[in-house]
Amino acid sequence: MDLEFTKLQGNGNDFILIDEYSGIVIPDEMKGQFASLYCDRHCGVGGDGVLFLGKGTDGSSADITMRLFQPDESEAEMCGNGIRCLVRYASYHSYIGSHCVVSTISGPIPVSVRVNEDGVFLAEVTMPPAVFSREGIPAPGTGEYHEKIGRHDVFAVNTGVPHAVIFLDSVGDLKALDIRKEASPIRWHSSFPRGANVNFASPAGESRFVIRTFERGVENETLSCGTGSTAVAAVARHLHKAGDSIHIETTGGPLRITFGEIPLMEGPAELVFEGVIRI
Repeated sequence: MDLEFTKLQGNGNDFILIDEYSGIVIPDEMKGQFASLYCDRHCGVGGDGVLFLGKGTDGSSADITMRLFQPDESEAEMCGNGIRCLVRYASYHSYIGSHCVVSTISGPIPVSVRVNEDGVFLAEVTMPPAVFSREGIPAPGTGEYHEKIGRHDVFAVNTGVPHAVIFLDSVGDLKALDIRKEASPIRWHSSFPRGANVNFASPAGESRFVIRTFERGVENETLSCGTGSTAVAAVARHLHKAGDSIHIETTGGPLRITFGEIPLMEGPAELVFEGVIRI
């Protein structure tokens, strides 16, 4: 069989998308294995994950659904960059208008899309409220999470998925960091029963941060992480290091996180290419 796919990226966080709007293409029990095979950058298409786009289910408020499987065959609850790529594809194919609701494991996510004056497609995602309680991260114990792991002061928050956040003094320290070495003990720490994504951030001006993210499931650094950027912004704001509008500079590009009644994340997403996998 010939299997059509689309490659998309949001600030360099790249995904393979399989369109299941009209029906299942890859059986659910094979989705994880499919992601493991085709996310391989040498023997597959290459990507940080595989997005499966489906139609909103009857009786729900969702227009479309998103499932994300990662290279280690696990399914992620939510992904900020992934959801922007999903709605970029859905907008291109007229599945949605300028506003939509996307069903995810973390719940329904409202999204607005627009094209700015430079012709750049932007999606503004209503992110899940940041949860600071250990129970909500999840992590054992009560109260908020602040632990010393190795040489790092680690804060944690759930922004749809669990994230650890570590602040470094300077951008120079951040760029010099051996992120795989430093992140692994935190990602696998016993205080995170479901594991955690790990974000290192440095201040770069008023309410501005440069970040690097090590993602669980990918088990490597990614060029950008939407939920990770939101996590850094939420923790910085919580610690009075930033205001309500925060600029996050990921390795792959900028994201804007704003806090009001609901947290919002805005950033770009692009179609890269389309192809066919012959199975």
